[in-house]
Amino acid sequence: MNIIELPIEFEYEGHSYSIYPSLIVSGKELTLVDAGYPLFMPLIEKEILKQGHDPANLKTIIITHYDDDHIGALADFRAKYPSVVIIASEAEAPTISGMAKSERLVQAEALLEHMSEEEQPSGETFVDLLKKLQHVPVDVTVRDGEWILNSKCQILATPGHTSGHISLYFPELGSVITGDAAVNEQNELVVANPQYCIDLAGAEQSLNRLKALQAQSYYCYHGGKLEIGLRAQQK
Repeated sequence: MNIIELPIEFEYEGHSYSIYPSLIVSGKELTLVDAGYPLFMPLIEKEILKQGHDPANLKTIIITHYDDDHIGALADFRAKYPSVVIIASEAEAPTISGMAKSERLVQAEALLEHMSEEEQPSGETFVDLLKKLQHVPVDVTVRDGEWILNSKCQILATPGHTSGHISLYFPELGSVITGDAAVNEQNELVVANPQYCIDLAGAEQSLNRLKALQAQSYYCYHGGKLEIGLRAQQK
């Protein structure tokens, strides 16, 4: 088993951005961790092919949490690969499936009420985007401490960014896929977008939990892979 970073580069309103979904490879079977923004499936497929793997071998998609940049293309993947198994935490599954209103939408609507006239258009656009996200049934729900992927991957509850956020720990690989529980900012693990955390204190506790693992590699959805050994050498 190994983990491959999938750098997805794109432009938005004249600025360049990147996200970094992860691909877990076990033999010929592929597991994608997080599905990018809406319409990003072709970009992710292209990067999987670039890494020497066939997207047709995609067996599982793990969603770390409900946010537009993590579930945006999930419905497209399910439509093209109907046998793919979708995994998420028990807490996030109802919103991913459309059974409950997402925390992010509740937050965005609340923030909209207090925005200035200049901020209102962007706030309304974000609310509209969240309302238009397609929902997909979750096939398997997981909770803290459970083992998946042939007992090679342990689920870590890392609430804060959202209440049901999970990260993935691979002891044999010395690796963690953080989702948005941590971002790589100038070769340091920090809390992602603290101003938008559902529970900032919880997010800080989750970050400390990930750091305490002292993994060799942290695969961050924002900022990319952080190699702790390499960072130590640079210092």
